[in-house]
Amino acid sequence: MRIVFAGTPEFAVPPLAALVASRHEVVGVLTQPDRPAGRGRRIEAGVVKEFALTRGLPVAQPATLRTPEGRAALEAWRPDLMVVVAYGLILPPEALALPRLGCLNIHASLLPRWRGAAPIQRAILAGDAETGVAIMQMDAGLDTGPVLLERRLPIGVDDDSAGLHATLAALGAAALLEAIDGLESGTLRPRPQAEAGATYAPKIGKAEARIDWSEDAVAIARRIRAFRPWPVAETQYRGEQLRIHRARALQDGAVPGSAAAPGTVLGLEDDMWVVACGRGRLGILELQRAGRRSMGAREFAQGLQATGEVLI
Repeated sequence: MRIVFAGTPEFAVPPLAALVASRHEVVGVLTQPDRPAGRGRRIEAGVVKEFALTRGLPVAQPATLRTPEGRAALEAWRPDLMVVVAYGLILPPEALALPRLGCLNIHASLLPRWRGAAPIQRAILAGDAETGVAIMQMDAGLDTGPVLLERRLPIGVDDDSAGLHATLAALGAAALLEAIDGLESGTLRPRPQAEAGATYAPKIGKAEARIDWSEDAVAIARRIRAFRPWPVAETQYRGEQLRIHRARALQDGAVPGSAAAPGTVLGLEDDMWVVACGRGRLGILELQRAGRRSMGAREFAQGLQATGEVLI
């Protein structure tokens, strides 16, 4: 089939690579316009664009698909199918109607749970036991289309967003090819989503990364895992930002961990910087002061007399 691919971030690269290696023909790639990036705010191409250009694929970067001009490349490519993975632009009905077989989307959750922009982070934050990918036929709603197939994945106690992101991208790439074959042969039938149990995964804001030490240790550990690698959970130490990259709850969140006030540094224990929480204790494994590299807790604590200090 003639396939147009629409995607922008790293999560979209494995599915595009799988399509390029398949028996289908990728006739064009839609990706968002180049943006300023890095400390110098230089205009840089996204990873999907870079990958597409190395494979000799035609690339278009319209600012919107709501206008005839923005849809010109898509219309000229005459696709049988469009595959959309974390594209970042809204597809109006006029764009959805152009491919002969419609549009497929890889969504990183088990729909209808966690529709929206940040399903991986929200699943970790909520303490979900599992996540997965859904291959969905797109409609005009927000992740509301019928599902062709899904693949499930348990969420481990140490899994963070970075690790799940990579695993789900690979899982989604394999599921996508299976879904396309099933759609083409007629062996897969789309399943409408149930509205019962539908939840929304709003975009992550930096303000959410601030740790509230009055929460239980389990919830704080989930926040740290959910926000790695971005925006990274943070607290205040001696009046400066302290980012926490890896940590684990040392006791069940329902058990009081210390008489000390939440946020109090209790000392080093098994190469962890231990902090009292509202319930339980948190063992910090890797952390980073503002403007410095990240380091293990024992290295960080060398020369510091931090026991008894309170993080806020």
